[in-house]
Amino acid sequence: MRLMQASHTAPLEQLPKLIAEHAATAGMRDVAVFVVDLRETVLRRLTGRGPAAGDGGQEFTVAGSLPGQAYQRVELLPEPERDGPDDRPGGRRWWVAITDGVERLGVLRADTATGDEATRQSLRDLASMTALLLLSKRSFSDSHARLVRTEPMNVAAEMQWNLTPPPAFAGLGTTVGAVMEPAYQVGGDVFDYAVAGSTLHLGVFDAMGHDTTAGITANVAVAACRNARRQGASLSETSHQVEQTLIEQFATSRYVTAILADLEMETGRLTWINRGHHLPILIRDNRWTSELACPPAGPMGADLGLPIRTATEQFEPGDRLLLYTDGIVEARDKQGREFGRDRFVDFIRRHHSGRHTLHETLRRLMAAVMDHHDGALDDDATVLLTEWRGGHQHTLIP
Repeated sequence: MRLMQASHTAPLEQLPKLIAEHAATAGMRDVAVFVVDLRETVLRRLTGRGPAAGDGGQEFTVAGSLPGQAYQRVELLPEPERDGPDDRPGGRRWWVAITDGVERLGVLRADTATGDEATRQSLRDLASMTALLLLSKRSFSDSHARLVRTEPMNVAAEMQWNLTPPPAFAGLGTTVGAVMEPAYQVGGDVFDYAVAGSTLHLGVFDAMGHDTTAGITANVAVAACRNARRQGASLSETSHQVEQTLIEQFATSRYVTAILADLEMETGRLTWINRGHHLPILIRDNRWTSELACPPAGPMGADLGLPIRTATEQFEPGDRLLLYTDGIVEARDKQGREFGRDRFVDFIRRHHSGRHTLHETLRRLMAAVMDHHDGALDDDATVLLTEWRGGHQHTLIP
């Protein structure tokens, strides 16, 4: 609590010192904070020095390092026992994932004299407090934005990342995860979700083009969607308002395809509409998949005048819903072979069958898609994955 109070007027750059000082009172030494980059490939130490607040800090890969294992598995992992500064055996160095709910922000390093359960719980508590402190500072910190980037970002991507909600959510027996690529040059793709009571609003948007104007179009579409939704509009009414807003701004020169959906988290009832987009995919029992059918109403902004139909589906506990854009399935290798829908779905099934969290599965999926396309996508690729567990709230957080 004293750490939280001390942080209220502290900028991001002062957090490492504050966290270390307060951790020392609980017997933790050499405490350091590492944040994950935008693509979840490296962990960079937050030192508080330099333009990115990371000068002089170590860097670890998410794949192939002990800190990376703690991040991937969301576990508290010790290094081998070693002699402490007082030359007594038993001193331990620990790595623990920094998470807010199910959103992974990085890892925390700390040395302790013992490894009993009370010490482990103190480490987890410190990591949780560190997550809250990072979240309270990152939205207005250019230093944080620099630290989590590994390459320059274009204007369209700058808009999209500032528009989207966090890439992870858990509540009322439901988990949501999302990824977007190319992270630094994304144009017209964007995902959205929000919670109102027991309703989870979901949306994936794909604006025409792959440039700054596509980013502007997607921003207008999401803003119009949120505006209508927050005034109590139904899915069809929301989609109609998005279309009218786009026509007011761009005539019919720009359009957006989308899936808009509402999931009642207490009952598992899904309602959704299709605005000219790829059909959602339902994975059940991790054994079979199906596309959820709904007549398309045409892209928003095209003014085709097609009727908007609302479809429904009753989820069963453990069902997973995949919303995605074409860049995922159309990524091609050097021989011109697409990543494809079947490979996409099979990857989710194999990696999210109890071995990895939903969010780690998505991280690995996007790495596989990028690798398939030789590290650079020609089109935006976005996935929004939702799992409904039917009220098993205690299983949401690893």
